[in-house]
Amino acid sequence: MTVTLDLPEELARFRLPEGVASRLQTLLDRQDSGKSLSAPEQREAEGLVELAEALSLLKLRATPAR
Repeated sequence: MTVTLDLPEELARFRLPEGVASRLQTLLDRQDSGKSLSAPEQREAEGLVELAEALSLLKLRATPAR
């Protein structure tokens, strides 16, 4: 069974708030530089990545086909 959802085009404008995106970038940069994150920081980063990915998928699905 295939389910089709009609998503409002306004979802194409959704993105992480600037402060949240900045925090995620800080955590990822620290991790990429070889510094370890604490367990709470790692959970925070994972949650923010999941949120960013979900927003990206919503944006893609809300963008009209060209």
